[in-house]
Amino acid sequence: MTTWMNRFSLVVRSSITSLREKVEDPERMLHQLICDMEEELQTVKKAVAAAIADEIQLGKQVDAAKEESRKWQSRAETAIKRGDESSARSALEQQMRTEERAATLEKSYLKQKAQTEKLRSSFRDLEDKIQQARHKQTLLVARMANAESTQAINHAMDRANGQSAFAEFSRLEKKVERQEAMTQAYDVLDGRDLDADELDAEFEKEERREKLEKELEKLRQRLSDE
Repeated sequence: MTTWMNRFSLVVRSSITSLREKVEDPERMLHQLICDMEEELQTVKKAVAAAIADEIQLGKQVDAAKEESRKWQSRAETAIKRGDESSARSALEQQMRTEERAATLEKSYLKQKAQTEKLRSSFRDLEDKIQQARHKQTLLVARMANAESTQAINHAMDRANGQSAFAEFSRLEKKVERQEAMTQAYDVLDGRDLDADELDAEFEKEERREKLEKELEKLRQRLSDE
């Protein structure tokens, strides 16, 4: 995100510099400024579209994992009905694994969905600011055309810079950088040592085995009551 925001800011600053250096044709330069901003906006749009595509793909993976979990549950029930406890146990184990995978995928999906929404919001903000710049273009051209000196034109541009999209772009860039820094900070805080991970894995393995036995017993009990 920071990359395209930096590029966008660079285009804006470069265009303003060119405008000040070529004050003899402010209307053409303002038009070029907006064209440059719109070109960068299309680049941002592609990045947002890619994020949305990732979200869609993750959502499909979550649905597929949940469907697979239901399939193994059904197979376990069928095996119990025909008295094949070994197959039922294996099917339940597969069901538990796919259920865990679905839960992990769903966490990733929700995280991606939140990130996509932030990107969409930033994109909408950029669109709004560029639209404002278009509306102000005629007014800015008139103000610069009436300026009698380079100093007057620079003063008009400084005021325009404070009122149009540029200040907002800088604010958005700082906000994005702050969010990235916070994300990195949480990643550091969430780190664990290797020994703790191995011990945790052992406990999870034992808990999974106990859960499997409990689920198998529940399945036996439910089917015997039918």
